[in-house]
Amino acid sequence: MNMQALAMAFLAFTAVGGLAWVFIYPSLSGEKKVLQRRASVSRSEPVVRQADRAQRSRREQVEGSLKEVEARRQKAKKVALGIRISQAGLSWTEKKFMTISGILGVGSFLIVMVMGGGLLAAAGLALAAGFGLPRWMLNFLKKRREKAFLKSLPDAVDVIVRGIKAGLPLFDSIKVVAADATEPLKGEFLAIIETQTIGMPLGEACARLYERMPLPEANFFGIVIAIQQKSGGNLSEALGNLSRVLRDRKKMAEKIQAMSMEAKASAGIIGSLPIIVMFLVYLSTPDYISLLWTEPTGRLMLAGSALWMSTGIFVMKKMINFDF
Repeated sequence: MNMQALAMAFLAFTAVGGLAWVFIYPSLSGEKKVLQRRASVSRSEPVVRQADRAQRSRREQVEGSLKEVEARRQKAKKVALGIRISQAGLSWTEKKFMTISGILGVGSFLIVMVMGGGLLAAAGLALAAGFGLPRWMLNFLKKRREKAFLKSLPDAVDVIVRGIKAGLPLFDSIKVVAADATEPLKGEFLAIIETQTIGMPLGEACARLYERMPLPEANFFGIVIAIQQKSGGNLSEALGNLSRVLRDRKKMAEKIQAMSMEAKASAGIIGSLPIIVMFLVYLSTPDYISLLWTEPTGRLMLAGSALWMSTGIFVMKKMINFDF
């Protein structure tokens, strides 16, 4: 009997404690306020999500615009052969360039066949000499010409600024630069003068400089002149700021080149090491290394090694060349 009473009392106490836990404890512990805050946050979440969606939409629009600009820039890289020849500073026609390329290809093919190198080697060398070598030379001459142009452009802008401050018109200041500058800057400014002489506005003539010299600095110069011609303003101050920007970009390029010289030297050593070791082994034991070009298996290994070395050199070149 006593056990039943104790059991009933325990059950009653547990029931009362459970009811108190359910109804009274949340108010005392602050759980109700927490739930209310969570509910308010959940109600305001759609507004936050809408703001996030709007922000993502603006970001997607910006990304789309950047992709369109990048696509236009990639299309601008695909220039015609005649324009590439003129950018390299050559006065050749496309027909003359193709003729020289064909002569190089056929000559390389015949030389390798006469020396007994085989049809496959002759075809590969002819393709490299007839198609790759002339275009590589165009790219080399173009970059060398662009470097010479960038070296002289800040001084030319300073001459124009001093001429404008002295009271000379912009066209006469450009004539002074064209008369005293060195190539290729002299030729490019003479082209601006000739284009303006036949009736084209000076701003548009300067903007066309970018077509012949595809550099950001040339584009900056054309944009400054074109804006000043359309909307007016203090041209000497604008060109002075442009001169400082050009010099700062030149300093940055030189700093990047200095910082990357260690990596370039390491890449040069790594790339030339197999050839140096091969030459030293040939001097010490020529019979041992000559198996590479006297046996078919050795020639195959040599061709594979040349392919992998070329791939490694190309990868290292991409790693150590910095664009800004």
